[in-house]
Amino acid sequence: MSGEDREKGMDSFLRIDLSDADIYEAMKDIPGYLDITTGASAVLVYGTIKSPLAQPRNLVGGHVLSGLIGVVSYQLCHSCMWLAAAIAVATAISLMHATKTLHPPGGATALIAVIGGDKIHNLGYLYPIVPVGLGAVIMLAIALPVNNLPRTRRYPEYWI
Repeated sequence: MSGEDREKGMDSFLRIDLSDADIYEAMKDIPGYLDITTGASAVLVYGTIKSPLAQPRNLVGGHVLSGLIGVVSYQLCHSCMWLAAAIAVATAISLMHATKTLHPPGGATALIAVIGGDKIHNLGYLYPIVPVGLGAVIMLAIALPVNNLPRTRRYPEYWI
């Protein structure tokens, strides 16, 4: 393992810790499912900063769009959860592709809106904004300065 690989791993640890702490304080009553999407997003945003999937438009847009799709899917099909879950994830993938906001953890964001339980369901259309959108913005706010500390790295590659 190279020194740069170790540095990326340690940087990711610190960034995830900071992101989770801020997000946790803001939303400590929401189930821990969101840690799944935070961890997956962190791999992209801190570990593969040149990837199109890690860019700000994809991080924020992919999560918010997927969260909205998940809420709509749950509200329309809550009596048949397996169908709501399938519709949420498939539609999220399709619309992320169509809007050029593909961010793979967004699939989990859509799924969580369906299977997340009463605390998530009670948020309704607030779910894509808080906790999902806020969490993505917090992660981005931490990624911008930290990813640009080493002179060999530049993040983001593009905004829009």
